[in-house]
Amino acid sequence: MPRRGGLPAPAAARRPPPLLLLLLRLLLLAAPLQPGRGLNLCTSGSATSCEECLLIHPKCAWCSKEDFGSTKSITSRCDFLQNLIANGCAGAIENPSSSISVVRNVPLSSKGSGQSHLDVTQIMPQKVALNLRPGDQTSFRVQVRQVEDYPVDLYYLMDLSLSMNDDLDNIRNLGTKLAEEMRKLTSNFRLGFGSFVDKNISPFSYTAPRYQNNPCIGYKLFPSCVPSFGFRHLLSLTDKVDRFNEEVQKQKVSRNRDAPEGGFDAILQAAVCKEKIGWRKEASHLLVFTTDDVPHIALDGKLGGLVQPHDGQCHLNEANEYSASSQLDYPSLALLGEKLAENNIHLIFAVTKSHYILYKNFTTLIPGTTVEILHKDSKNIIELIVKAYNSIRSKVELTVWDSPEDIGLTFTATCQDGLSYPGLRKCGDLKIGDTVSFEVAVEARSCPAEDTSHTFTIKPAGFRDTLEVAVTYSCLCGCTGHAAPASGKCSGNGTYACGLCECDPGYLGARCECEEGASGVLHHALCREAEGKPLCSGRGECSCNQCLCYESEFGNIYGPFCECDDFSCARYKGVLCSGHGECHCGECKCHAGYIGDNCNCSTEMDSCVSSDGQMCSGRGACVCGKCQCTEPGAFGETCEKCPTCPGVCSTKRDCIECKLFNSGRLADNQTCQKHCKDEIITTVDVLETDDPNAILCAYPVNNCVMKFTYLELPSGKSNLTVLKEPACSSAPSAVTIVLAVIGSVVLIGIILLALWKLLVTIHDRREFDRFQSERSRARYEMSWRLKKVEETVVAAKLVRSVRESFWETLSGGPQRLRAVPLPAGRMEGIQSSLPKAYFHA
Repeated sequence: MPRRGGLPAPAAARRPPPLLLLLLRLLLLAAPLQPGRGLNLCTSGSATSCEECLLIHPKCAWCSKEDFGSTKSITSRCDFLQNLIANGCAGAIENPSSSISVVRNVPLSSKGSGQSHLDVTQIMPQKVALNLRPGDQTSFRVQVRQVEDYPVDLYYLMDLSLSMNDDLDNIRNLGTKLAEEMRKLTSNFRLGFGSFVDKNISPFSYTAPRYQNNPCIGYKLFPSCVPSFGFRHLLSLTDKVDRFNEEVQKQKVSRNRDAPEGGFDAILQAAVCKEKIGWRKEASHLLVFTTDDVPHIALDGKLGGLVQPHDGQCHLNEANEYSASSQLDYPSLALLGEKLAENNIHLIFAVTKSHYILYKNFTTLIPGTTVEILHKDSKNIIELIVKAYNSIRSKVELTVWDSPEDIGLTFTATCQDGLSYPGLRKCGDLKIGDTVSFEVAVEARSCPAEDTSHTFTIKPAGFRDTLEVAVTYSCLCGCTGHAAPASGKCSGNGTYACGLCECDPGYLGARCECEEGASGVLHHALCREAEGKPLCSGRGECSCNQCLCYESEFGNIYGPFCECDDFSCARYKGVLCSGHGECHCGECKCHAGYIGDNCNCSTEMDSCVSSDGQMCSGRGACVCGKCQCTEPGAFGETCEKCPTCPGVCSTKRDCIECKLFNSGRLADNQTCQKHCKDEIITTVDVLETDDPNAILCAYPVNNCVMKFTYLELPSGKSNLTVLKEPACSSAPSAVTIVLAVIGSVVLIGIILLALWKLLVTIHDRREFDRFQSERSRARYEMSWRLKKVEETVVAAKLVRSVRESFWETLSGGPQRLRAVPLPAGRMEGIQSSLPKAYFHA
């Protein structure tokens, strides 16, 4: 199509990259925009043909009118339907949509047995045809019913290794008892029988010559058994249960070397050998697998040199024995699941308790499989089979076969409770005869490269009935079929289709009127916005007197000189013009209610009004439609939360009164719910105030005090913890007050007397101690003086005696003098203690 302000590019150059188209579609599907609002991906998708336009989005339409727009108009042929009609393109619009038609819709049956299997229907409809436009989703409803008295084929597959010997004894009359129980559930029941051990090769079995006929030789507990075998089909499905008992009576156990068994080989053969087993198309197929050990799985065969994977085919020979046991590896879980589903077989694992968890894990990998616990001697086998059958019949699960990669399916189940479960494709807890439905939404993600039609199948797991879905794609425009080569509308140099000229190689222009390269200096001058400016603003080529703008992965480049684009405008958080405006030639044209260079500023102020009618709760300013809180500690959409602001307690009080007591300013229920929607109120008997982040509030209620704490949570809600009852205190009586005053006076008097007595006692003791001290000092001085007097008297007497003796000695001669004894130093002491007068005398 013509570029905005220029000529159309060649087809190869004009076609947008497939990855870009896919990204544009994903973007629009993730956030679809209404026509006329926000970014218009139909016009910005760079569609150069009708088919490319249809791929952008299912809401995009194409105008095939010849004279729609002009070569220099920004009007696009690919746009929303409403825009094309408004721009004058009514009657020439290509806008295909997805459609659905039911091809076969036979009503559901109510009963199974007694009718021809062709008449029994458990799924409705049986065939639908879809015509899908890429990106356009369509849906249809599927109904499924578990038909009452539906025929049942049950094949009993038994492990005949040595450890199952006691189990074999207990099932010798299983056929009769099982038929009696199953006929309570269905009047058309058939029973078959098969057995398995393991591959008869080393190291799985005993292969030495001495063990060929009797692998139990030398085993004291059980000295005789039959040779090992992989799988042996013993009885085809029959309603003669005595034949089952007879076959069981003939069986003997065998012995293998390792613990795991070859049961998966047997399951696969029982599933794919339909003719020999005798599976009926009109019956429900049950395969009961009994064992007391773990199975061998794929790649285990390498231990015995088996490197060829299992081919999933039937390998029963004329003797009804598995002939490829020693040539093929064990089958994988994926192969088992595929073959069981193909043949509509419900597998029931009947295993001992020690291996229940392992087989339970297998059921998650093999659809339509159940597991039950088998007693070691298989005594509960009948109860187990009936329980498993009822479990299978109590649920419906849809499976999809051969779904094309470019088809997206979404299921919504409507089960017996009448509720819808998006994303769920199964229902449980059903009774026989219940009907459930599923809404299936189908969407084509793209157009196929080659085939324009596909077929896939929807079927309930284990059911014979299927729903066939035939899909065709609406990827071509009707106007493309009326293309006119060498049209005069294209100057004879191109093909006219869908309102555009597809120019032949070497020609350009809206009407292919110019030859490629026919542009000189004069023409170049017409491609400059002003003298000195680059040709086509450096974002295009000058061709045929006009600018041919380059493609851009970011959006459209347009204008007479390629000077404009729709992606160079200011952005906010990565969104062009904040998503609230259109980018025109590098400038955001804001929608009503928005201003600013990037249209991120809303002029609406309603969102800033708080519940009390104030702008931002009086704690901030409304800027671009959002509150900017200026009060310290305030936050919230309208600054309504502020634990440290004055008056916050009174605001929370209104919510407590209206929610708990239906009173106060917000007593109206709707008003209360509106203004208190973020308040979480909890009542307690005792109010804890230990939390440092909680604010304690109180207000009077009838001479009492109602207390509560207020805490802002990280989620933005407020946690209010309120006392169940207001805290009230009773007024004291006059007698109590008088007695309290008297008691206080008496107590104070006693205390003062005690203090006075204490001070007096301390003073008296101090005075007594002083008296005693002075008395002791006086006694000491008296004693000292008396002692001095006594010493003086003694000294005087001694001196007198000495003197007398001295004189006597003098008068008696030298001998007398020598006879007077005086101690050494005694005389000096006497002299020092007596007055000098004694010596002068």
